[in-house]
Amino acid sequence: MSTCRRIIALFLRRGSQAVRKRILIVSPASARENNGNWQTASRWARFLRVAHDVHIAGDWSPDDEPPDLMVALHARRSAAPLAAFTDAHSGRPAVLVLTGTDLYRDIDTIPEAGASLGRAQALVLLQPAGLEQLPCALRAKAHVIYQSAPPLRPYPRTGTERFADICMVGHLRDEKDPLTFIRAACLATAPRARFVHVGGALDPALGAAAEAAQRENPRYRWLGALPHARARQRLKRCRAMAITSRMEGGANVIIEAVTSGVPVLASDINGNRGMLGEDYAGYFAPGDAAALARLVDRCILDAAFDALLRRQCAARAVLFAPAAERAALRELVDNLFLAAPGAHLPTTGHPHEHDA
Repeated sequence: MSTCRRIIALFLRRGSQAVRKRILIVSPASARENNGNWQTASRWARFLRVAHDVHIAGDWSPDDEPPDLMVALHARRSAAPLAAFTDAHSGRPAVLVLTGTDLYRDIDTIPEAGASLGRAQALVLLQPAGLEQLPCALRAKAHVIYQSAPPLRPYPRTGTERFADICMVGHLRDEKDPLTFIRAACLATAPRARFVHVGGALDPALGAAAEAAQRENPRYRWLGALPHARARQRLKRCRAMAITSRMEGGANVIIEAVTSGVPVLASDINGNRGMLGEDYAGYFAPGDAAALARLVDRCILDAAFDALLRRQCAARAVLFAPAAERAALRELVDNLFLAAPGAHLPTTGHPHEHDA
């Protein structure tokens, strides 16, 4: 962005209360689902409320009050409200946040999801590797905004803990591939290894598999869904976190592990590489439970390997700082308002910092 444009955006952000806008975040998930979409929606609402009036809803129709800007999470699941808003208010900006199922499946296979890409003035990706999934003509309006999490003080380890817990945090559904985690629990050989899964059973068959594994394998524990804060505290105490997903847009749980000082063992997919980097040492082939089990054993038994993973994760932590996410989001929103028809600079008031 040019220096001039940055200055104008700064005045829009810091000007008088007269420039406060109404922003609607359309999220297909609610607080009850407590998934990545909801965490993004609630965090972005908190960031933007400093300067704007922000609401979260599951839908929007032309009978509803029109916002000045819509943020739609999920190209497929928010396709209808995004289409209704852009048809009814073509001069008002819309932002589309692309999820893993959007990027790695739906935009190529579901017409409504593909159409959403063209309707939004801006596309937001949660990690840079996802850019290559977009048609070249749309990449110019794509913005990468890493998600964030407040850092937690690393859990103090004495070396005398009875268990070395490896956790998976994610609801039980096919895209997350929890069966690979369950199978790895049977294959790891480190004596203190214990596999702990946090997440609700969105797929009943996978829930039944988790219940059976817990009965049959003392190394595996399924805790079910936990409140977000409690899940973070449980994650913080683990030796490592495993993410076995087949597709990810930019997993919140990776950020929450890294900012808690917990190394990540990740399926080698585009979305995880975009979060952890191309040279990260903790990847395993998707679906390869034996490879995950070997990484678990190395993480617990090989101090040098464990230290390497921790250094690599610590180096990524700066990308996931709340201040960085907040600044990138507010800059995007300010510039969309600036480019909208009828945009103008505030004529009263003095610049002052609103950031919390």
